[in-house]
Amino acid sequence: MDSPFTGIAAADLEPTAAGAERLDALDPLAAFRDRFHVPKGPDGSDAGYFVGNSLGLQPTAARAIVEQELDDWAALGVEGHFEATRPWYPYHENLRTGFAHVVGAGSGEVVAMNSLTANLHLLLISFFRPEGDRRIILMEDGAFPSDTYAVHSHVVARGGDPERDVVRISTRPGEDLLRLEDVLETIERLGDRLATVMLGGVNFRTGQFLDLASITDAAHAVGATAGFDLAHAAGNVPMSLHDWNVDFAAWCTYKYLNGGPGAVAGAFIHERHATNPDIPRFAGWWGNDPDTRFRMHLEDTFIPVPTAEAWQLSNPPILAMAPLIASLDLFQEAGMPALRAKSRVLTGFLHTCLREMLPGGSEVITPGNAEERGCQLSVRIADRARERFDALAPRGIVADFRPPDVVRLAPVPLYNTFADCLRVAEVLRSI
Repeated sequence: MDSPFTGIAAADLEPTAAGAERLDALDPLAAFRDRFHVPKGPDGSDAGYFVGNSLGLQPTAARAIVEQELDDWAALGVEGHFEATRPWYPYHENLRTGFAHVVGAGSGEVVAMNSLTANLHLLLISFFRPEGDRRIILMEDGAFPSDTYAVHSHVVARGGDPERDVVRISTRPGEDLLRLEDVLETIERLGDRLATVMLGGVNFRTGQFLDLASITDAAHAVGATAGFDLAHAAGNVPMSLHDWNVDFAAWCTYKYLNGGPGAVAGAFIHERHATNPDIPRFAGWWGNDPDTRFRMHLEDTFIPVPTAEAWQLSNPPILAMAPLIASLDLFQEAGMPALRAKSRVLTGFLHTCLREMLPGGSEVITPGNAEERGCQLSVRIADRARERFDALAPRGIVADFRPPDVVRLAPVPLYNTFADCLRVAEVLRSI
């Protein structure tokens, strides 16, 4: 069934209280807001919470799931591995379907494990294989620092030199966004010297959503692998990692996926790799055949599970996974198509409000084309940026700041409203 937001164009968006009220009345996902805990502002009313790109809100159902695990631990002790309400031994399997839905993958191509950077390290062992002249890994200039640290450390560990073997593609002078043609041209130019492309799916600072399918095709055309950091993409934009033939990807779950602070991360390995027992990888007991996993010292040969779960090292962190069950249930109930339909209009409405109300000289640096962004809008404040940002919280607006002058706002379709968007634009105008 089509969303009532289907067909609403930017020209139809009226940046007024009446316009916000009309759109909120149309919203088929409005009831989902009540299934999250929304922090309060200084006056005791709901804050305008725009930092789902940093830490998503807590689903109201999360507490009961965590408490169930604590109760089972208290009552069952070690027997909870097999006798708990949700047995702990296969606990990671509770997240398979939800992850597959969010990133567009088969259930055997995704796994919940570790943290984002730890997963990138494990995946680079398998998919960054410098050999001969093919030694270069391509990143974006201004990548999230942890990605840069991870990549540089891998290059050094393989006897390479980051100054030579890491190529960082930059925006053109005076521009904030990467141009797809520049990315594709760089891949083609590097050719058989390129080992791996590893880019952020959605840039953490600008909110730009890259064309992952075209980039993957270009990488494969020159014999390189393609992988992505999806920290700001998972739960934000629709993806089809399997169909796009992406080799690998990793993401955190505490942002748009509402898994809680420091929640367990996710990884994707395309099935053509996941089913290959010979692909290089670091091994641990939880990636081993589950039928023999508990034979301990009787089994000293690693037999990888023929899925992405073969990249697991250790048993799942139950209390870190439990809140994510609640959130992924909401994503599957709402559906990514409906969430994307609302997000396009919700973010478009905020964009319209900001264009009307931002102080002179300030601007949105996120792409105006909805196909090239998710729900994050990055606003460059022209004057006294930090001072103006600091004035938001006392007015009940929760946003975040990226020095020297960018305020990031993320209207999340699961819990933000059109009234929220109008409110934050009006507050920015007032300060």
